Amino acid sequence: MASKLRLFTKRFFIYANVSVVFVFLLSCLAPYLNPKNWWFITFLGLAFPFLLLVVIFFLTGWLIILKPRLALISGIALLLSFNSILVFFAFNSPGGFHYKKEPGTIRIATWNVARFIELKRNNNKGSETRLKMMELIRQQDADMICLQEFHTSIDSIYYNNIKAVQQLGYPWFYFNYDTDGDNHFYSSIIFSRFPIIDSGMIRFPRPTLPDALIHADIKINSDTIRLYTTHLQSLQLGKGDYERIGKITSGEDSLVSNSRNILSKIKKGFSYRSIQADVIDEVLGDSPHPVLFCADLNDVPNSYTYFTVKGSMQDAFLKKGFGIGRTFSGLSPTLRIDYIFADSHFHINQFNRIVKRYSDHYMLVADVQLKK
Repeated sequence: MASKLRLFTKRFFIYANVSVVFVFLLSCLAPYLNPKNWWFITFLGLAFPFLLLVVIFFLTGWLIILKPRLALISGIALLLSFNSILVFFAFNSPGGFHYKKEPGTIRIATWNVARFIELKRNNNKGSETRLKMMELIRQQDADMICLQEFHTSIDSIYYNNIKAVQQLGYPWFYFNYDTDGDNHFYSSIIFSRFPIIDSGMIRFPRPTLPDALIHADIKINSDTIRLYTTHLQSLQLGKGDYERIGKITSGEDSLVSNSRNILSKIKKGFSYRSIQADVIDEVLGDSPHPVLFCADLNDVPNSYTYFTVKGSMQDAFLKKGFGIGRTFSGLSPTLRIDYIFADSHFHINQFNRIVKRYSDHYMLVADVQLKK
């Protein structure tokens, strides 16, 4: 009887290991399959970090009980998933960020500022999140700043955030908006300490949200670089959706009754971002200057969006960061959705992720240098 139980247990774990590896390898296909046609695989791509942990668990377990042949099930899967692992985890030595800029370096910062939290002018000394965010921007001493979900207004009741950032030492900016009777403006923006000599904007096609891909050609001494920034389709989760997610994770309510609307929004977000990613991929190839790209892509590294937009560019976090590099403070600790990319004309010197919960995103900073 005991031998039958051992045999059953062994077979159970073998079948479980094979099943997990199969789903894990499917999740690794997410970057290569367009979500418009393969949305289910894209969902699995979100689960990649958790599936990776389970695969490693099985590998470790078989090795502990001295079953190296069975450990090959997970070992081979890890080898096949090498590219997905390399974009998920940065393997550099953890180290500090040196705020004193080296000669010849360019410091770039990017941050989804979530409208600076406080839209209306606020004299309440107990709530100064916007002031803390402005101070954090000042402290970085960046040469160029890209801000997503940026809000400004010409209504005196609200903050004029363009003027506020300019006062931090950024006389040049590019922010595409029309004063057509509306006093409030919301989009992505580029600030620079160096002259902006040209700029442009491309609207993403409907049915995506009316976000835009903007660029500024920036003159740095005798060189000109092109800096892009954008904010891609978000999931549009509302307060009710977050409450449903809370009920699911706490076990207060069923997964089926609460997940239908959330899954629909996630599926739509995948599809719309793939449209935007294809546009960006086409546009970046036409740049006459070295390219820096900063964005809130609203998608993880193991995704079609990330692989399509990044292309052959360098990911500053992967080059100089360490770990998973979470940039969104909500939902899951695995959500790295904000990025700094640089093309092959640049060398990336250092990278910093500033974990301050002023916005729901963390600021990213990188020092780059044009190659001779």
